Amino acid sequence: MMVANKVLITGSNGFLGQKLIDLLIKDNKYDIYAISMHENDNPNKENYHFQQLDLMNSELLNNYLLEFKPNYIIHTAAITSVEACEADQALCQKMNVDVVEQLAQYCKQTNAFLVQLSTDFVFDGKNGPYKEEDLTYPLSEYGKSKLRSEQVIHNTGCAYAILRTILVYGINANPKRSNLVLWAKEKLSNKESINVVKDQWRMPTFVDDLAEACILAIEKRVTGIFHISGEEMFTIAEAVYQIADFWKLDKSLISEVTAAEINQSENRPQKTGFILSKAKSILGYEPTPFKVSLEIIDQQYGIFR
Repeated sequence: MMVANKVLITGSNGFLGQKLIDLLIKDNKYDIYAISMHENDNPNKENYHFQQLDLMNSELLNNYLLEFKPNYIIHTAAITSVEACEADQALCQKMNVDVVEQLAQYCKQTNAFLVQLSTDFVFDGKNGPYKEEDLTYPLSEYGKSKLRSEQVIHNTGCAYAILRTILVYGINANPKRSNLVLWAKEKLSNKESINVVKDQWRMPTFVDDLAEACILAIEKRVTGIFHISGEEMFTIAEAVYQIADFWKLDKSLISEVTAAEINQSENRPQKTGFILSKAKSILGYEPTPFKVSLEIIDQQYGIFR
């Protein structure tokens, strides 16, 4: 029997982390290890090893790595709130940069492979859509921390794939997890009015696609930065109108606002989006069209809700 590859998923309670577990446990060539700061809240608790662990405790993390010796690490854990990173920059540095450096050092020492999640917020949003080698200029402490994490990974000399992504959406079994699509669907279904931004442009990323990209990265084991997102550019408002149309919800409940009106014009890029040719040609990545992803979410909604 083939020896399983040990894959460690950090942030396993998170949106992407849970999706990765659900996909990877279907393939018996992987031995899955999962860690999260809180108790396991994935309804599926079979066929992987879970441990509650605070990644920011470097001694505990080091002991864990030495005990289980993963061959691959998919690092999904991070502080992703722009406001939270601004409010506590020291905590942001510790979680989003220092933890990453420790994981990268482990990978360098053991020849393990690191998949790191990054963001379109490393760009200023003035020249989107972006290629991987385009000039970075983050506007927020969150974006700056993710860029620093990219740099420390590169500087360790470990084998890595950095996957930058944009506005991840979709559904999993954890009812506490929300995102643009679920938020808009549930608010409008409950006849609640919502405000949505009309002057920020994004290429939203289906979480199922992002999980597949992570798996492609560990299978190809190609070092570099890759842009992973959908292919369609929308304003946030345009995306929400499509969500309303798909589920036949009342669009009159939607009010358009500017980013400035909700204090998001200075700390978030106006227009990002990615050029995906590198991820397509090297990883074999293929994004799901937005409307098709809504159809898939509708089917999954019956399973997960």
